[in-house]
Amino acid sequence: MAESVTVLTDELLSGLEKEPFVLLHTIDADNGFPTSSAISWICAVNRATLRLVIDGRSRLRVNMTSNPAVSVTVFAPGTVQTIYGTARLVTDALEDVPFKLSCYDIEIASIRDAMFYGARLSARPEYEKTYDKRAADKLDGQVFAAMKKA
Repeated sequence: MAESVTVLTDELLSGLEKEPFVLLHTIDADNGFPTSSAISWICAVNRATLRLVIDGRSRLRVNMTSNPAVSVTVFAPGTVQTIYGTARLVTDALEDVPFKLSCYDIEIASIRDAMFYGARLSARPEYEKTYDKRAADKLDGQVFAAMKKA
């Protein structure tokens, strides 16, 4: 049986740099089914805690309030890892950001390899923003600066 991992490795820290594409999994408050949402406003506070930001109007807020058990799928160099933990609201509205964004910390309970046996991730998922690049860069800068202060 593999040893239980409860803190971020160097590989996972690397996978969480520079607006990564990750999947946040919550339990829907109404129907109890698992949900998955792609997010990029996420970073490591330290090796035991992740911090993420979501739109203040997001259904994810309701889900995490109803059931704080979450998981985050990270596409790290060469592999896919799932981080399990408990979400806790840090602030309802980040300061110095032009619209209401909610900030959450995830206390890491365990980390598991989610890549199927005998395979290696050959490329990490990439995405492109479909709105004004200058506006996106400005907003991302504001969000990540506010996340660090929260």
